[in-house]
Order: sequence, then C-alpha cells, then structure tokens
Amino acid sequence: MFSRKISNLILSLLISGGFLLSALQVNSEDLGDVDSSIKLAINEWTGQHISTHIAGQLLEKLGYSVEYVNAGNYPQFQALADGDIHATMEGWTNNLGDIYPVKKAEGTIVDIGPLGLDAGEGWVYLKFMEDMCPGLPAWEAMNDCAENLVTPETLPMGRFLAYPADWGNRSEMIIAALGLNYKAVPGGTEGAMVAEIKAADAAQKPIFMMFWQPHYVFAEIGEVAWVDLPAYEEGCDTDPAWGMNPDATHDCGVFKPETMKIAWSGFQERWPAAWDLLSSYQLDNASQEALMYKIDVEGADIVEVTGQWLEDNEDRWSSWVSSASGS
Repeated sequence: MFSRKISNLILSLLISGGFLLSALQVNSEDLGDVDSSIKLAINEWTGQHISTHIAGQLLEKLGYSVEYVNAGNYPQFQALADGDIHATMEGWTNNLGDIYPVKKAEGTIVDIGPLGLDAGEGWVYLKFMEDMCPGLPAWEAMNDCAENLVTPETLPMGRFLAYPADWGNRSEMIIAALGLNYKAVPGGTEGAMVAEIKAADAAQKPIFMMFWQPHYVFAEIGEVAWVDLPAYEEGCDTDPAWGMNPDATHDCGVFKPETMKIAWSGFQERWPAAWDLLSSYQLDNASQEALMYKIDVEGADIVEVTGQWLEDNEDRWSSWVSSASGS
C-alpha cells in the first residue's frame, strides 16, 4: 500500500511536469513544520511581486505550502515581528522605515541576506552620449555638453529631467551644489519619464534624468549608463562642510541601497530547509526587468511568467533546492 502511494505520487509529479524533488527526498526534520503555510509578504511594486513569487514557487518545490499576504512596505515589519507574516523578499535598505530597526534590535526579525539585485537610483543617460560628451560617466563632463541639451524652457542651460515635483527636489539640489549648467525640470509622472527616455532612445537624442533600477524600461531601450557622482556618505545632505562645496549640502550622489531578504526570527527553527533555500536565493536585474516588462507592459500573469522563468533557468536554481534538501 505504502509503495503504491509513493509510486502514485511520483507519477503525479511526472504528469504535472514538476521538478522531481519532493518532500519525500528531504529529511522531515530539515523541512520542519510542513503542516503550516509559509506566509510571504506582497508589497506595493511589481519587482517585489516577482521576487516573492519566484521564492514561493521554489519553496513549493521543496514540499512547502506558501501563502501570499498583502502587506505595506513599512507595516509588514510589525507583522513579521509578530509572526503573522514569515518573510519578505525585497526590502530596500534605503526605505525600511522606522519599525524595521526597532524590531531588528529586539531580535524579533532577522536578515536572511541580500537578494542580489543591483538596486539604486541616480542620474542615467543613453550610452551613445559618451561620443558627444567625452569624459562621461564622470559628472564633471556634463557641463561640456550642456549646450546639446538646451531647450526653450531651460535656455541657456541644459535640460535635466528630474523626478515628479511631489517626489522631492534632490536633483535640483545636486545640480546647484556641483555647479552644473543644467535646469532640473520635474517629470510629470513615472509614465511620462518612461515615455521621455524611450523617445530619446528612438530618436537618438541626448537626455540626462534621475531614475532608478531595476525598472522594466531598461528591457525596452538601448544601452544606458549612470553618471558617476561623488559617492554618498553620511553628512553629505546635512553638513555643508562635507564634500567639494563648502557652502552647500547635497554635493554627492544618492545612497545606494541593498535589497535584503528579511524574516520573522522564528523562521529558521520552524522551517530549516526553507531558510537554507531562501539564504541561497538570488535574483539579477536583467531577469527581474524582463519579467516586469511582460507583466506591466504586456499584461502577462505573474504566476505564469515566474513559472516560465523557473522552467527556463533550472541551471541557476537547482543547486539552491538540492542544497537545501540535502540531496
């Protein structure tokens, strides 16, 4: 009877096309509490949804059940501390809010480790511009080609596309502090900014703009590069004595965050193999941006596209699963 059940289970896995690593191949003590679902946080942006659904499907390959729970980026850390949510897959270290450091100091939440995304924000330009602006990506080279970006609304200065006005005026302050011959013009919306860089790429027209990565637009346009601004250090945005301009703050770039996987403090003890898998789990920008494009632009279903990514990239994740399973 038992052997028949085993055979039927293996057969069902074969029929479904699933990866043949089931809970049967993992020591039950390593799996931990398989009777309870692992609850993963779903935050407010598509990239995080992708990171989370890939992780969830990998956990299912180990034999766990997974539940996705909607949670705000800041409030999720209280839910993690309380054990109501068990892990979140993409916490940006420049935007964790006030609850995270308190709960981490209490020991009720823990970092699993970096996700691997090359996250950040700064000043982006189209790579072909290096021919008209020799010296790029150094920020000092921007003034040498400001005349190529002059518009009627910015004359005699070059036009710099900044974030929408209600996102703050960081670029305007950096431009002033570094003495650059540009005028920061707020973008209307994220969509408007995306449209501008796509149009500039199509027409091969120069553009400097504030932006962030990962973002799906980088899967649509030609090669881009990032202006090499003075590195951010604590004090740059508050102390005029810091940096090259003794009379101004913000004479530096933007803090470069990491993306962290974060968990309820009881996670590792309750689900040891799941902890090992999530510790190994890594995701790169190109993969996330390509999936963002499919979801946000083409309207594809997130479960389908992340499942297809796993099918196409088994060589990348199979070692994480086999290591976590002890096989």
